[in-house]
Amino acid sequence: MSISRDIELKHSNGQIVLRPPVMEDGSSIFEAVQVSKDELIPWMDWCHPDYSIEVSMMWLRSLPQAWEQGKNYQFSIIDNESPQFLGSCGLNHINQYYLIANLGYWIRSDRNGEGIATKATKLVAQFGFQQLGLRRIEIVTGEENWASRRVAEKAGASFEGILRSRLKLGDKNIDAAMYSLILEDLH
Repeated sequence: MSISRDIELKHSNGQIVLRPPVMEDGSSIFEAVQVSKDELIPWMDWCHPDYSIEVSMMWLRSLPQAWEQGKNYQFSIIDNESPQFLGSCGLNHINQYYLIANLGYWIRSDRNGEGIATKATKLVAQFGFQQLGLRRIEIVTGEENWASRRVAEKAGASFEGILRSRLKLGDKNIDAAMYSLILEDLH
């Protein structure tokens, strides 16, 4: 099944739009990461003190093929008014046999607390259930990443427990909180 990258997901109140990232997002992504490093580095293995615009561009170049292969459906979160790049949300680690995927998100730090991640999570989950035919979406976050855990809960995900040594951050493994969404959770 091929899903077109020519897609936009809009939140009902019009605050945010989700669309696949494009090369022109590179500098906006880099800038958002720069203002968010303190919050991202402890939880996102891809974010590090030496994060550069080249890293953003390399990531952007990898996305069309990953999308086409059904491995990663990543979205840029855009403010519908400004249009400022707000963060990213997407589905990866897709298991085609069990119809399960991982859902991840991050929001630029100067826009935290506005409900953006929760809205984006719900939109991407709807995409996963309706367009990809997923049966289960998992949100796996560091056990002590309270901001990410609140997003999962506000999005309607069910807390399933703590998974020991589940996430790798740098050279260490940490415990993770497991949340899940099924289609019925979005109604």
